[in-house]
Amino acid sequence: MKRNTATVASFLRPAAAAVLLLLFFGWDEQAWAHPVDRPLSPVLRHPQTYQDVRQVSEHYQRIQAKDGEDDTSMRTIPRVNTNDHHLEICCLHANILDYYLTNILHHTNNDHAHVHRLKTNLHRISTDLQAHGCNVTQYHDHKNAVDFRTKLEKMEKKKGITKAIGELDILFSYLQDYCVEPRNSTAA
Repeated sequence: MKRNTATVASFLRPAAAAVLLLLFFGWDEQAWAHPVDRPLSPVLRHPQTYQDVRQVSEHYQRIQAKDGEDDTSMRTIPRVNTNDHHLEICCLHANILDYYLTNILHHTNNDHAHVHRLKTNLHRISTDLQAHGCNVTQYHDHKNAVDFRTKLEKMEKKKGITKAIGELDILFSYLQDYCVEPRNSTAA
């Protein structure tokens, strides 16, 4: 009986190793078939950047509410046409990000503890996106960019700046969702 157990055990070890090897290759092929998209800027997926965006945005939303100007029915950042190519949507929002950096965020005077770090990270994202081919000036006349600027210009300056920074989380969400490069496009 001991000999049968030893024979069965010696047979099962290589069989178990073969099954594990096949399972490993099967999982590897499945992972290769369903790749995860890579962000065009690593800062877009950094948890600290996401947390800073959320906290600064919520801070300015609270300022709006305190001032009685929390009109949630009007968005300054237009909704996107999801039928457009991802890179076009990304570059459009890179243009809006550039507008934030040059016309909105420099008015903040670091009103929140994380504003300075957030500005630095948003500059890095803008630089990374431009390095990946986003010509932000090309989207200056895009309908969504024009609508965004027009809505802000119609508002009192301080109110517009507060509203825009309160919607920074929306802009960041679009950048996270559309400024990605499918891994399988780089593997080919």
